Amino acid sequence: MRIVKSNCNFEREPLISPFGFKGGYLSELWQSVVILEDDNGNKGIGLGVQSTLWSDASIFTSYSESAGNSIMFLMTAFAAQQAKHLSWQSPIDLLDQLLPITYDCGKKITGNPHLRLTFALNALVPVDNAAWVVYCKANGMTSFDQMIPDQLKASLPCHHDKLGAIPLLTYGVPLEQIKTILEDGYFFLKIKIGSDPNKDDNLDTMLEWDTNRLKDIHSLASQYSTPYTSNGKLAYYLDANGRYNKEHLLKLLRYAEKIGALEQIILVEEPYPEECLIDVSDIPVCVAADESAHSTRESLERIKLGYKAIALKPIAKTMSMSLQIAQAAYDKNIVCFCADLTVNPVMVDWNKNVAARLAPLPGMKIGVLESNGHQNYKNWEQMKSYHPCSGATWTNIKNGIFTLGDDFYSQSGGILKPMNKYADMFH
Repeated sequence: MRIVKSNCNFEREPLISPFGFKGGYLSELWQSVVILEDDNGNKGIGLGVQSTLWSDASIFTSYSESAGNSIMFLMTAFAAQQAKHLSWQSPIDLLDQLLPITYDCGKKITGNPHLRLTFALNALVPVDNAAWVVYCKANGMTSFDQMIPDQLKASLPCHHDKLGAIPLLTYGVPLEQIKTILEDGYFFLKIKIGSDPNKDDNLDTMLEWDTNRLKDIHSLASQYSTPYTSNGKLAYYLDANGRYNKEHLLKLLRYAEKIGALEQIILVEEPYPEECLIDVSDIPVCVAADESAHSTRESLERIKLGYKAIALKPIAKTMSMSLQIAQAAYDKNIVCFCADLTVNPVMVDWNKNVAARLAPLPGMKIGVLESNGHQNYKNWEQMKSYHPCSGATWTNIKNGIFTLGDDFYSQSGGILKPMNKYADMFH
C-alpha cells in the first residue's frame, strides 16, 4: 500500500480546571487530526490527543505548554509527510518504518538525545489511526474483529457486555466531588499519587500528602460496596507516574494496610522513574507498567522485573504498538488493561474496542476502562456530538458502567465510520 496524500490539523480544547499529575498541571489538550489517502482513493481520518507532560515531563518543564504541544504536532506533521514515501503491508508495518525516523526528528527539534520514545508514539497516534481506517477500507474490513491481525487475536479473547468505567482522581479533585463520583456508582478509582505540594521534590512531604489523601478517599469509599469485585469492596488503582522509590512505596503500602485499604488496591502503576530498573516481585500488590512500557521490548523488560500488569494505551502509544504489547504480555501470562490519556469521545471508543476484549484483572469480575474526559474537558458535551454514533448507549456511563451490546460490536464503537466534523477541518 502507498499513501499519496496527507494532511494534518489540530484544535485546542480547554480543561475545566488545571489537571495535576507528575507534579505538574495541564490547562488544555491539543486534539490532533490526520487525513491519509492511498493510491486507490481510500481515505482515513485519525485522531490523537497530545500530552507532553505524560509522554515526557522534561519537555513539559523545559518549554511553555503551547511550545511543548507545538513540538509534538510538528512530529505528527513530519510523520504524515513521510508516510507518502513508504510502502507498507499493514499499519504495524507502517509504524515500524515511521517510529525511528519520527523519534529522530523529535530529538533534533528538542535538542534532547534522551527524548522518551513515548513522546514519538504519542505524536504518531493520529497517523496510525488514519492508517488503520485506510487499511480496513482497502481490504474490505468493516469491523474491529476483522481488523485485528490473526497472530495477535489470542490476547483479545473476550466480548464483555459490561466494562467498569474508571474515573481519575487527580490531586485537585475535592472530597465533595469524590463523594458525588461514588454516589454515581463508580467502583474502581484511579488515584494520582506522587504530589509535590511544596514544589521541592521532597519525598517525605510527598508521602505525607499521599497518605493523607489515601486516608480521606478510603474513608469515603469504605461506605460503599460493589458486585463487580471479588471481595465486594471498591477497587483502588494508584498511579505514581514514576515519582516514588522503593522505600517510600513500601511505607505507603504499609500505611494502606494499617487503615484497611491494602486489599482494595488492585494496581500500583509506574511507581519508579523509568530509568530505575528495580525488581518489584516482592511488592505486596500488582505493579503495572505504563509509560515505561514504550514497546514490546521495554514491556518484556518490565515483566522480567516482576511487573504483573501492563497498561495499554492505544490512544497514546498507537493501536499498532498496543496490539503487539498485548500479545507479548499474553504470551507471558501477564494481564493488560486500557488506561486513558483524557481523550475525546471518539478516541474513548478506540480504547474501548481493546478493553472490551481483554481478560479481567485479578480481583475483578468484569473488564475495565479508564475514561476521564467527562471530568476534565470544558466542552465535553459538545465533543460528544462529534462522535459518528453520538447518543449510542455504549458511549455513555451509567452507574459506573459502560454497557456494550451487540450494536457496539457490530459497529465497532463507530471508529471506522465517517468523521464528518473532523473531515470538515480539511475543506
